[in-house]
Amino acid sequence: MKYVLVLGDGMADEPVGELGGKTPLEAAHTPNMDHIAREGCCGMVRTIPDGCEAGSDIANLSILGYDPRRFYTGRGPLEAASMGIQLGDTEMAYRCNLSTIIDGVMADFSSGHISSAEGEALMASLDENISPARAYPGISYRNLLVIPGAGGAVTVPPHDIVGQDIAPYLPAGADAPLLIQCMEISRDVFARHPVNRDRISRGLAPATQIWPWSGGKSPALPLFSEKFGKRGGIISAVDLLKGIGRCAGMEIIEVPGATGYLDTDYQAKARYALQALQHLDFVYIHVEAPDEAGHLGSVREKVNSIERLDEMIGTIMDDFSGVICVLPDHPTPIAVRTHTRDPVPFAILGNKKDTCRSFSEREAAIGTYGVINGFEFLPLLFRDHP
Repeated sequence: MKYVLVLGDGMADEPVGELGGKTPLEAAHTPNMDHIAREGCCGMVRTIPDGCEAGSDIANLSILGYDPRRFYTGRGPLEAASMGIQLGDTEMAYRCNLSTIIDGVMADFSSGHISSAEGEALMASLDENISPARAYPGISYRNLLVIPGAGGAVTVPPHDIVGQDIAPYLPAGADAPLLIQCMEISRDVFARHPVNRDRISRGLAPATQIWPWSGGKSPALPLFSEKFGKRGGIISAVDLLKGIGRCAGMEIIEVPGATGYLDTDYQAKARYALQALQHLDFVYIHVEAPDEAGHLGSVREKVNSIERLDEMIGTIMDDFSGVICVLPDHPTPIAVRTHTRDPVPFAILGNKKDTCRSFSEREAAIGTYGVINGFEFLPLLFRDHP
């Protein structure tokens, strides 16, 4: 049997007044997701275990069958794995956002979704000035900071503090002095950098400094093929997801036009998934756009991203006869513009059927599967739909 899992990052939400009390999932035109729910079976999945932060790292690790309470060491090392960065035994990798901070307030956690080329130039200049730490460019605002002799730090995701004074949220703990030093150096380096001068001249948000968070050492995940007896692959534009896949020994399927933002090429992801299924048993398709829309607080963009994801699912279903399932990793409600830890809906089209009529938070709550833990999802999928 072949399997496709389509994950709309942050797709779940709460009722929105602008949508007449519907959630974006309920308001969006989603005939393909509704077909999966109506002809298949549904439930809710708790992707964030108690004691864990409501992050995409925790949630996706959980959905892929790895209990975060056992295997999670931080977001940074997962992104390092995706970038091919080998961490030493005493080194720690931190996710490193290029952010816009104005008068001590987090104005934009992504510096206006700065381009990868601009981010690479900024990170290269920073790297020349922060020894013994090392800076690595990633995609857009998502970059990496590696520090030696690491002892860890308490950090806060920048998307959780948009519009707030950053002072109470600066890193704390053993690594904090070096992290804060790197942040201060980045302010000086970026202030005079040609990239920022050009962005300001074009009316764009400058990257005023780095914001390091979610550090950790390299994790050791059991191989996906050994855990489930299946050849798995992953499609994503986000280093975090690629890193989880690499650590799990999954094939990383690169898709031209996949951006990790609202303009990602949904149809290219569908085409490449179908091609990969010729030699793989399982493909995990991650789409970041609904989460980005949630962080922006944009109802229109969130509904649009869900509808485009549904069209992608339709393309897959036209040429696929195996088991297909759809779910978010966590909610990113428009009202709060950040992740929450509530259970999320899922629907599976295979050989079981229940009474759900459409795909939404409310409908899935009455599904036959009830509420399950995230790391139980794939074992359930493979067990009940062999």
